[in-house]
Amino acid sequence: MKLATTPEEQRQWMQQWRETGIFLDEMRRYELSQLTPEQAMRDARSVLSIPVGWRNPDAVCGLIEQQALFAKLRK
Repeated sequence: MKLATTPEEQRQWMQQWRETGIFLDEMRRYELSQLTPEQAMRDARSVLSIPVGWRNPDAVCGLIEQQALFAKLRK
């Protein structure tokens, strides 16, 4: 894959992605408009369902540990 190195190539690349974004948004809107209410509810439930018991609530989050270490370093 060749990188866009000249300003003209970069402009063309950006224009292509702008057009692609518009097309994908139009496609998404069309597909959403074709959903029946039942399909929409089924899909929403699928996306929003959170498995129960997937995480040990006593487990320590790595991000929390990292922030604690950063706080100690600042002192």
